[in-house]
Amino acid sequence: MLLAVPGVLNAAQLDKIRESLADARFVDGRLTAGRAAARVKNNEELEPDPRIHQRITRIAMSALGHNADFRNAALPHRMADFIVARYQPGMTYGDHVDDPIMGNAGPRFRSDVSMTLFLNPPDSYDGGELVIRSAFGDRHVKLAAGDAVVYPSSSVHQVAPVTRGERLVILTWIQSYVRDAARRELLFELNRAREHLLSKEPDADTTKHVDRSYANLLRMWAEV
Repeated sequence: MLLAVPGVLNAAQLDKIRESLADARFVDGRLTAGRAAARVKNNEELEPDPRIHQRITRIAMSALGHNADFRNAALPHRMADFIVARYQPGMTYGDHVDDPIMGNAGPRFRSDVSMTLFLNPPDSYDGGELVIRSAFGDRHVKLAAGDAVVYPSSSVHQVAPVTRGERLVILTWIQSYVRDAARRELLFELNRAREHLLSKEPDADTTKHVDRSYANLLRMWAEV
């Protein structure tokens, strides 16, 4: 499932992150790429700096934790450390699949869901679309500042070349409680129906059936 999640970061949070990055140093993004991805990766990433990373992590984790669409779509169990990536004119990231196993310093974990969180307005740069390949054609994603997109880490995807301005994003990868992407999508849609019924008809038998079905499907499919 590819899902746009609007308004993950509000204006104040975006300002704090941009302020933190104003004088930050960026390094060659290929330093964090796997062997295959390094051949097609041409971007920059925030240089390791505990002070800056802690501030950005605190803001982003709080925002994601309060976003119901993100939680219900990703069903996050573990998350990778955030990476801040920068693309300037001429930079791109060719077709690749994200590494299936993440984590270097800490515990290793499986990547099920990838997330891109946009930090600057789409009209401030040309190009730079996230292009996700699928059996139904390419999906081009370029969202407003503060919006995020989540999609299966198994997807072949690329970042189109930036031709003007600067593309600035936060990236992370999630091990979901539910490994299978089709099952996560079904649970996400069923939960939307469940929440609507709980809001409109909390005492109806249909609501109770849907609520129980969601809980038991999640119990059946979750891995802990």
